[in-house]
This record gives sequence, C-alpha cells and structure tokens, in this order.
Amino acid sequence: MTATSQPHKRVLLAAPRGYCAGVDRAVVTVEKALELYGPPVYVRKQIVHNKHVVTTLEKAGAIFVEETDEVPQGATVVFSAHGVAPVVHEEAKQLSLKTIDATCPLVTKVHREAVRFANDEYDILLIGHEGHEEVIGTSGEAPEHITLVDGPDDVANVEVRDPSKVVWLSQTTLSVDETMETVRRLRERFPALQDPPSDDICYATQNRQLAVKQMAADCDLMIVVGSRNSSNSVRLVEVAIEHGARDGHLVDYADEIDEAWLDGVTTVGVTSGASVPEVLVRGVLSFLAERGFGEPEIVVAAEESLMFALPMELRRDLKAAGMSDKMSHDASSLADAGQLH
Repeated sequence: MTATSQPHKRVLLAAPRGYCAGVDRAVVTVEKALELYGPPVYVRKQIVHNKHVVTTLEKAGAIFVEETDEVPQGATVVFSAHGVAPVVHEEAKQLSLKTIDATCPLVTKVHREAVRFANDEYDILLIGHEGHEEVIGTSGEAPEHITLVDGPDDVANVEVRDPSKVVWLSQTTLSVDETMETVRRLRERFPALQDPPSDDICYATQNRQLAVKQMAADCDLMIVVGSRNSSNSVRLVEVAIEHGARDGHLVDYADEIDEAWLDGVTTVGVTSGASVPEVLVRGVLSFLAERGFGEPEIVVAAEESLMFALPMELRRDLKAAGMSDKMSHDASSLADAGQLH
C-alpha cells in the first residue's frame, strides 16, 4: 500500500437478520385487522419492540395502550407478540372486547411448559429480565410456582421448596451464552435441575447471535439496527463485543450513527434485531456507502424459512369476509421478502 492509498473499507452483512416469523405474523395481524375491521384497532403494549413499526402502524390507525382497561368496551384489541398472562384475557372478557392474540407461537410454547410443570408441582426458575413483557406474561401462567432468575449473578438469591423438583425455562430473546452460564450456576446449586423439553431461546434469536459471533472478530465496529427496548437487539451488541468486535452500537435509524464511530474503521458489521424491517438496514448500508464503504459481503450463519399462520380468530373473520388469510411477506408493508439474503 502506498502512502497515499486508502485501505479498503468493508461492510459485513449478517444473514439472517431482521424479522423473525413471530414478528412478521404479529405485524401482519395488525395490518390485516385494520384492513378487515377498519380503524381504530387497539393493541395492548407495543406489538413488537421497534419504534419504526409502532409509528407506522399508528399512522395506519392502530392505537397502542398499556393496559386492557384503556380499550373501549366492545372494541377490537390485539395482544402483542410477547404474550400476556391469563388475567389479561379475563380482563378483556369482562370488557366484552374482541381479542386477537398475536403472541408468538414460540412464546406460547413456554407458557404451556410453565402450566404443565406447575401442575406437576415443580418450582420453575424462569431465566429472564425483570419487567420484560414476555416474562410478565409467562410468570402470570403460574405465579405461585415461578421464580425469576435475572442472569447469572441472581442465582445466589434463588430459593426453592424441593431441590429434587426444579426445572428452568427462559425468555425467548436472551443471550444464549449468558443463559447457559446461568443454567450452569443453577445446576451447581440444584443438581437435579431439569431442562425444558425443547430449547426456549427462539431459533431467530440464536441464528442472529450466531451470525454476529462469526463476524465479530473481523469488525472494527458492529452496528445493530434495533430499538433500545428490544431485548434481542440489545443482546446482539453485547454478543458482538464479547466475541471480538472493537466497538458496537445500537441504532433505530441511520441518522443516529455518530460519524466519530467511523474514525479509523475499515470493517463495519451490520445486522438487525428480530423486530426490525429491512428498510432500516438499507438506510444504514446507504449511509456507509456514502462514506466510501464497499458493497456488503454477506455472512450466512443459517437459512430460515419458517412462517406462522395468522391467529385463528383473525383467519376465521378474513375467510368469512372473502379476504386472504395467507401469511406472506407481500402482505406486509413493513416486511421485506429479501431480508434474509
């Protein structure tokens, strides 16, 4: 390299990234509900943890509320992808609300596991973040049996009734490595600790973390597109740093990137959380291209093809109205068919 030549500036782009099947289903659920019933359609909590998605749906006529009692009697309400406790369904029934449950099927699986183990009189150690909507919903399935374990450092505080009847479950969007460290410490205290019947951390969370692990050591900077209340997006930044990225930041939009982050940087990794539409990633890639970074080099960690059907109650009404109930990326103005490659 001559004294005047510039080092080649690279972009590594993770695959898969962005929308998972549960998020796609939840977003299309709100869009289809607006199309079928007309606005307003109420949504309890953020349908998914992404600022852009929520703002876009609000413009289309969705009204986001924090609690069920904010929904007018008899109105339509969609429950978010993160799931709700049984008491929320009861509240909706008391208000004669038309409910559409957009809970991710992988979260529903954890709820069913909690109910089953509680019925068998197990103490359930739920690994997750205190206050996260998914944790609140799962805990509500069997509150007298569930103890929250908020990471490895919380293990010392755990108390159980019978050390021979203990099982762990987890929030679906955690760091795989940190969760397994938490399990390791729990098993030191409770050797009879049982594992869940199948992995609770969702396939999309694991795949996005795997892609970041493969890229991180080659990156001077990792940019993760996602919102700060998105657990899986926040974890991607942490995973990048833990696996060798020199720097890492979370942004909702390209205009949040600080030019100073690029000083001395020759390789930037780019990925996005599981609730992020691809249009936001394209904005980051354009930002980098304008600053001399080359065409993205794709780093493929896994292939994804999973799709979930829309909620049963919505499919029934769409069919009655003669409207399509197909779940496809084409159905969503926020999803993007090309996001996985």
